[in-house]
Amino acid sequence: MGLYVEARIRAGLDEVWDRSQLPDRHQRWDLRFSEIDYLPCAPGEPQRFRYATRVLPLLTVDGTGVSAGERNRPDGTRTSALRFASAHPLSLIEEGRGYWRYIPDGAELRFLTGYDYRPRWGRFGRLADRLLFRPLMGWATAWSFDRLRLWCERGITPERSLRHALAELFVRIAAVLVTAALAPVAPVSPVAVLAATVPAVAAAAVLLPPLPGTPAARRCLRRPPERAAGRDRSAAAPTALLATLEQS
Repeated sequence: MGLYVEARIRAGLDEVWDRSQLPDRHQRWDLRFSEIDYLPCAPGEPQRFRYATRVLPLLTVDGTGVSAGERNRPDGTRTSALRFASAHPLSLIEEGRGYWRYIPDGAELRFLTGYDYRPRWGRFGRLADRLLFRPLMGWATAWSFDRLRLWCERGITPERSLRHALAELFVRIAAVLVTAALAPVAPVSPVAVLAATVPAVAAAAVLLPPLPGTPAARRCLRRPPERAAGRDRSAAAPTALLATLEQS
């Protein structure tokens, strides 16, 4: 899979499963989606769904997908696999597939995903995806996973954590702007102040970790962990479920 994100959440498996599998709860914390809705399907068939992302106030890009899940595995884990595609001409993602894994680990739950997709628009699309869109998707996934963690662990709703994030971003930007604005009235050379102070404040604004109640992508793993005995097989893609979806 092209993208991998893992969060450790101190919460029960059922709680994380419901908040990530039920559309009305999933769309609240996942920055990648504005709407997620189940579509009608026959009993026993994989669940079909529609997703949409609001790119601009009057522009929404949508697509459809199908998912299948295993709630009760012998090892105590749960798995959900999905396949998705978009026919919208403005969607960079043409089609893709991925999975979710829920792995109890002591007092924590390893909640992880791996997914990949094929971009459209030919060579331009592949370049835009590699340089901009794919890194942005990886960051948005990790940020959203930490947003879910805060909801499950600390009861901070997704709406509240978003307000925290926006307020903290405003404070960091304001600190840089105020420092730059005050430099000309400093008792020493403005050039010297700008050269020394503004970069330091800007670096602090970027590098200082977010507050505990603010979501942060940096708190999530972005690569499958390595174990002493080799690659962590618990993070592997659920090939059987994915094969079932390919045939649906």
